[in-house]
Parts: sequence; C-alpha cells; structure tokens
Amino acid sequence: MEKQILDVAIIGGGPAGLNAALVLGRARKNVTVIDEGRPRNAVTRESHGFLTRDGISPSELRRIAKKEICTYPSVSFVADIATSIEGTDGQFQITTKQGKTFTSKKILFAVGMKDRPLDIPGLAEVYGKSAFVCPYCDGWELRDEPLVIIIKGSEVMHFAPLISGWTNHFTICTNGPDELTDAQREELQRHQVPLFDSAIRYIDSNDGLVRQVVLEDGTTIPCRGIFFKPDLITGSDLPRTIGCDITDAGMVVTDDFGKTTIPGVYSTGDAASRMHQLIAAASMGAFTAAAINNELNMEAWSRNE
Repeated sequence: MEKQILDVAIIGGGPAGLNAALVLGRARKNVTVIDEGRPRNAVTRESHGFLTRDGISPSELRRIAKKEICTYPSVSFVADIATSIEGTDGQFQITTKQGKTFTSKKILFAVGMKDRPLDIPGLAEVYGKSAFVCPYCDGWELRDEPLVIIIKGSEVMHFAPLISGWTNHFTICTNGPDELTDAQREELQRHQVPLFDSAIRYIDSNDGLVRQVVLEDGTTIPCRGIFFKPDLITGSDLPRTIGCDITDAGMVVTDDFGKTTIPGVYSTGDAASRMHQLIAAASMGAFTAAAINNELNMEAWSRNE
C-alpha cells in the first residue's frame, strides 16, 4: 500500500503548532505534528494572558488543545524529534530520531525558542517560580513587590519604564559592566532606580522563592522576584540546516504570511517573532495555517483546470 502524502508536517507542538494543526484539521488537511514534548515553558507553573485560560498550567493547556484537535481525524501526533528534511516543495521527506519517515507537501516550523544554560548560580532553582522573563506573563503576580531586574545595555532603558507599570520597587543588576551611557545612568538616577554592575555571585532562595541576590562585591539585594533577559536559541537547527535565512537574533526569516526563504516551508510562533507570548504564538499559528491552506487549495485548483 502506498504511503499517504501529508499536506503539512508541523515540526513543534507548542501553542503555534497546535493552533495551526487545529485550523488545518478544520480545513480537511492531512497533518502530522512532530513534537518531542519538552516545551520551554515546562518550568512555568501558570500561563497568563490567554483569554479563557488565564492561570492554566502549560501542560493542561496542551492536554485540552490536543483533545480538541483530535476531534478532526486528519490530524495526528507523533512524539518524536524531526532530525532531517530533504526534498522540495510538494514532496518533502522528513526523518525522525526514532527512524520514522514522512512525506509532506508543505513544512511548518513551529519550533519556538529555547534557553541556553543559565550561567548565574541559583537562577535555575527559581526560574518559573519567582524568576521570569516576561512581565506581561507574570508581572501581575509580583505587583508592588521589590524586584531585581537582570539586564544590561540599551535594553535597560526599555525594561525599566516597562516594569514600572507593575512596581516602582526594583533594582537593576547588570551582572558585569552596565554598557550604559552617562545620560542613561543619569536617567535611572532621576527615577531613583538603583543600578549595580558587580557580577552576581549567586541567588539565594528557598523552595524556588528568591530571598536575595548576592553580588561579588558583597552587596546583598533582598527581593521577592526577578525578571531577566534569557539567552535564546532557535528550538531546532533544522530551519538553518535546510537553508532558511536566520536573523542574528536566531529567528527564522519569514514574510507577512509565514513563508520562509525556502519554497513550501513556513515558520510561525516564537521562532519567527520577538513577541514571545502564548496567545501571540497561537494567533500566529492560526494565521500561518490559513496561508498554507490557501496555497494548497490554489495549487489543487490549478491542477484541476
């Protein structure tokens, strides 16, 4: 029996990939979602900012999503890692770590971003519990609390005004030279924002709750929470391996419809955007899925003329 050719192989099963699968399933497309089941937000206890699901755990959100998607019989899930992709638009061959092979007309990367190892002692113990990366996701829970913001350079001047919407009690730790101009330091002083450029020795915590940040010069900064800028990499090397253009920040280059520089290959979600929020990734997945469906339908229409 000849093996069925998929309409779309979705690489990655986060909110972008799952919402794309939902849209494509409802469009009667044959889809397989290939995902290893190790999301970046696995350390997070609650997800926020997603209408009707505010406060849900990431694992529960995925469970509900898969249950809803399984209503559509043309969508299947494979717990695996895509390791290679060959072929061209209309007939891509995907091979997985477990040796499975799939043939698909289109590829959708929804691989997200992943954190490089956290190099500050004690940060891993509080990450997702009292240390976070996005105030839109977790700022409400730390409102009016004393916080430490670990960030440096020009991004300080973006993050300081931003975090002030949740609390005015925060300290900037740059964990080394601050890379600021004199004018920027003076601006922070005018707003009474403490700034420390000593390296961080360790983060003191108890059961995931931060108590203080200890600097190499002996300074201790009591706090109830931390926000920091993570060092991110693309969730899979496959987009780069098959020739997709990648930005200096590690994002896959796409047009307004999610098309990469390789015909038939799309990218969506965190790996194609700086807006790393659950609802934004899901929205992008839906939009890109509609673009793929339109391309597939137009191709079929042309063949039947």
